[in-house]
Amino acid sequence: MIHEKKDFTARYGQPLPSSIFTDTALESAPKLLGQTLVRSTEDGEIRCKIVETESYGGVEDKGSHAYGARRTARTETMFHAGGACYVYLIYGMYHCVNVVTGKEHDPQAVLIRAVEPLTSRDAELMKLYRGKLPAGKPANLSNGPGKLCRALRIDKSLNGCQLNQMNGPLYLELGEDVSRLSIVQAPRINIPYADEYAAKPWRFYIKGNPYVSIDDKEAVPYSI
Repeated sequence: MIHEKKDFTARYGQPLPSSIFTDTALESAPKLLGQTLVRSTEDGEIRCKIVETESYGGVEDKGSHAYGARRTARTETMFHAGGACYVYLIYGMYHCVNVVTGKEHDPQAVLIRAVEPLTSRDAELMKLYRGKLPAGKPANLSNGPGKLCRALRIDKSLNGCQLNQMNGPLYLELGEDVSRLSIVQAPRINIPYADEYAAKPWRFYIKGNPYVSIDDKEAVPYSI
């Protein structure tokens, strides 16, 4: 089900608080829920509500690409000041998009795991870009990091673009009041190599939203 814009319209086009980009990834990950990811294309703008995020913060996080201060051509964007977009490729075929946060040289990134199109028009454009969808629920359109990148035509050409500048090809704008959302937290997904960090409850999502990739039955409430 696509939720048409309601009270969202009163906040349309407003920037996010700067603190979301300057805070650590762990602080920013839950605050990004309910906010709007905007993709500008030749067919028009697509707006989606962020419904699931994961935090990857600091050189001590064994789940992070920058663990141990690993600074390579791939991870360089993670070391930028907050506001940059970090896009990488996994399994040689799926892109993932992250919001870089925190101070320069301190690698902090929030993975956007799932989004919900705000209107039926947004959903139709996303379906066009995804191509033939697998059978199942409509949320399969963007209920995972690789899926949403395909649906929004996000690839490595967008790596490093500024998400806090609202005139670029991909950016963030103010969405719902996060304090009114029902948020839960649970362990991150598919990082068994992270040892003790694999169990950290650093995945955040909006409880009950159909676009969330995986509903953890042991998730616990989180308050902002």
